Amino acid sequence: SSESDILIHSSIHSPFTTKSSMEAKFDEFDSKCVNTIRVLAAETVQGANSGHPGMPMGMAPIAHVLFQKHIRSNAKNPKWINRDRFVLSNGHGCALLYTMLHLQGYDVSMDDLKNFRQLNSKTPGHPEAADTPGVEVTTGPLGQGIANAVGLAMAESNLAATYNKPDLNVFDNYTYVFCGDGCLQEGVASEAASLAGHLGLGKIVVLWDDNHISIDGDTAVSFTEDVLKRFESYGWHTSSVDNGDSDLGAIDAAITAAKGVTDKPSIIAVRTTIGFGSGKEGTASVHGSPLGADVLKAVKEKFGFDPEQTYTVSDDVYAAYRANQGKHEEEWNALFAKYKAAHATEAAEIERRFSGKLPANVFADLPSFKAGDKAAATRSLSGTVLNAIAKNLPELIGGSADLTGSNKTALKGIADFQKDCRTGRYIRFGVREHGMAAICNGIIAYGGFVSFSATFLNFIEYCFPAVRLSALSHFGQLYIMTHDSIGLGEDGPTHQPIEALALCRATPNLHTYRPADGNETVGAYVQALKNSKTPAVLALTRQNLPHLAGSSADAVAKGAYVVFRANADGSEGKVDDAAKPDVTLVATGSEVSLAIEAAKMLKQNVAVVSVPCAELFDAQSAEYRRSVIVPGVPTVSIETAAVTGWERYAHRSIGMRTFGKSAPIRDVMKHFGFTPDQVAANVKEFVASSTSVAKELGVAPFGALPVHF
Repeated sequence: SSESDILIHSSIHSPFTTKSSMEAKFDEFDSKCVNTIRVLAAETVQGANSGHPGMPMGMAPIAHVLFQKHIRSNAKNPKWINRDRFVLSNGHGCALLYTMLHLQGYDVSMDDLKNFRQLNSKTPGHPEAADTPGVEVTTGPLGQGIANAVGLAMAESNLAATYNKPDLNVFDNYTYVFCGDGCLQEGVASEAASLAGHLGLGKIVVLWDDNHISIDGDTAVSFTEDVLKRFESYGWHTSSVDNGDSDLGAIDAAITAAKGVTDKPSIIAVRTTIGFGSGKEGTASVHGSPLGADVLKAVKEKFGFDPEQTYTVSDDVYAAYRANQGKHEEEWNALFAKYKAAHATEAAEIERRFSGKLPANVFADLPSFKAGDKAAATRSLSGTVLNAIAKNLPELIGGSADLTGSNKTALKGIADFQKDCRTGRYIRFGVREHGMAAICNGIIAYGGFVSFSATFLNFIEYCFPAVRLSALSHFGQLYIMTHDSIGLGEDGPTHQPIEALALCRATPNLHTYRPADGNETVGAYVQALKNSKTPAVLALTRQNLPHLAGSSADAVAKGAYVVFRANADGSEGKVDDAAKPDVTLVATGSEVSLAIEAAKMLKQNVAVVSVPCAELFDAQSAEYRRSVIVPGVPTVSIETAAVTGWERYAHRSIGMRTFGKSAPIRDVMKHFGFTPDQVAANVKEFVASSTSVAKELGVAPFGALPVHF
């Protein structure tokens, strides 16, 4: 059979299908549509002289069937709440997605296709959620999209269980995924797929571009497992299409069958030919390089297009893809109007959640702390604050990578999200850190949610490809990271984070909070939630810390502030004293109280500056920053982590330049020089030696200005 047949007989293989064939009507016009996709995508890549034409040409039949027959969306309102979500996990093939968005009438013009991969275009080299209307999640790093899709499906399932009423299913959409061999080789996809199978998420349909080609050549050189058997073991519904190049009926039947399996996620292996029709089809050479002008002309001739015309789409093809745009939303709007009339409170909450506005009372029950309150680990204080927020923030959902007790993230009175409890808001991710972070990105991408993930700070490096995409996508995920330093003690250097804070602080659009006590922990959560387009890492201690007299939840908004002043006689001064200090100690988290004790020993006028969030401090005016870290004053930073980055604020950094040690916390801290007397001695030596060297050289001591000035 072929695309030109009016009736195509489809052969799909599925343990849930007893018939050997199904029938669906497709004709020559469908063939024209498919070939239009192939040509336009290849031309888009050729125009940029950069990109990946092979996948779009191979997956064009799948894209046509999916977008023409199954996906419910509205190009004029890409954020319609109940739209079907589409994820291009194999993001390198984004010329296919941009082509489909253009054909459907999204705000992706032909000029945007011509501007593919150019500076500040709507059509970057891999899909970016913040740049292109119709792009749900940022993909390109392979496997991320599959994990995001699991999050999207979890979000839909939770909202449906929470808000739907009999005959008023306001949340009822599917999540469709395109993926390639590379996505299925990535560990993050396996982590997410395993959890999806456990949860029985029946509204995910993954279409695998089974073309047997990777950059290194035939996948036989490295990837010979039975993928469908693997997914079957995860608890997925699996099926296959033998001829994805032309058997549109088989593709349609497989998608329809997958949608009918409501208690399992589905994956369909579609056997395709990379670069179909190009003369280079079936080879690695067509994966990541333009076809070339002459080959593109030959492709146009092969598929019945004028080889001299460029970037052309016939009116009937446009009309076909745009015919039903808006129809499904109109039907949904009528349904939601009925829902709103009958369930006004729930409808108002849905509208508020999807507007991104926090509830008026979200911070109403936050605790406050004073000096003298019982010392506590900031991970425990975080648990208290998280629960105070959770009861007033119904959109809060998240969980831990099998460390709930250690991370202190259990939500009291809130059920687990499980197969038999879709209304639950606490997720048991298991030991799947990377999958957890990527899934939470998907939950946020759905809209209407604030999502958090939790593990030890050291293991944020397992999560980091997804953390980076949170920042790039402007997804305000909360990363609750405990056991934040060598202070965790006996577990030793395998678990003691050294470079993690520097990595987080080096990442654009990522706020890293390291609170010193209870009030700063409250402030960190408030700022993290208010800065909803910026993900936040909350680095929290295992060990108990004292509550500080000068700490402030409100001051966290400025990123850094003077938390303590010591007079020359060792007594406590006033934090708002405008006098120029003799020495400034800059510290974060557990080292703030350490710095205060060291300051008392110096017998000088010392300002102790707490820096709960360096990124927020950097955003303040130069006048404010100079008032906190005063120019010309010897400044020493103190943090039980890598010193990288502190040169921006300090003349000397007391920190870690090696991995940690396995020992009780007291021994570890003394070994690395983090006791009050050791810090005080270090500061005295630095000031004395720097003054001596400056005198020898005939220059003013501490005249060099750190970058922040």
